[in-house]
Amino acid sequence: MPTPFPNSRTESDGSAVIRVLSYNIRSLRDDTDALARVINACAPDVLLLQEAPRFFRWRKKLARLAKATNLVYLTGGAPAAGPAILCSLRATVEHTEDILLPLTPGQHRRGLATAIVRFGRARVGLVCCHLGLTKAERQVQSGLLLDRLGKLGVDHAVIGGDLNEGPTGPAFTLLAEALQDAATVAPRGGTDTFPAEAPARRIDAVLATNGIEVLACGVPTDLPGVTGSDLRTATDHLPVLAALRIPASVK
Repeated sequence: MPTPFPNSRTESDGSAVIRVLSYNIRSLRDDTDALARVINACAPDVLLLQEAPRFFRWRKKLARLAKATNLVYLTGGAPAAGPAILCSLRATVEHTEDILLPLTPGQHRRGLATAIVRFGRARVGLVCCHLGLTKAERQVQSGLLLDRLGKLGVDHAVIGGDLNEGPTGPAFTLLAEALQDAATVAPRGGTDTFPAEAPARRIDAVLATNGIEVLACGVPTDLPGVTGSDLRTATDHLPVLAALRIPASVK
């Protein structure tokens, strides 16, 4: 039986163990009940969404998802061109900002949803991204993402996203050289994330700055109350769940 992911908790030294879930939800066009079951079973403190609703009644759709998963909407959606962040009531929110990246002619607009939150004395920056469809576009966007990460002004940060390429791609490589690729540091569960019906590629990732302790990361398996059918019908990607220990802030 697979070892379960560590549970969220606050340590005596002020550090916090949090669960971060990165998930491409395909604009909620699939089985939303199955999606809610998957998210609830993962019990995230932070939910980093790609392809969140961003057109007609997008706020209402995200609000319904938040209610169904016992989370609250934090930022993103239409203002970030798709990426969005939801969080549990455990988080104290300091700052949010949605960033639109330069438009590549002939491609979809891309953006970043960003936030700074605290879990007790543990302070962490969050960035949710969905990189473009062409190699050149992704490489530029990954550099812009790292620039934005540096401008958050935090000691510790977590990125979650659909990178649209595997670990050998130039954008993924750039990010993994600057940050910890959580699924390689402490692999737990499955690896490939796309397509959900027959996963063959790892194009979704959670990355963390040095100083964050990665306890476990991967596609969660044997989730309580979740069937294989739920994972296949919730959306066209599989989720990436990470358990991370965020050190207590000295500020």
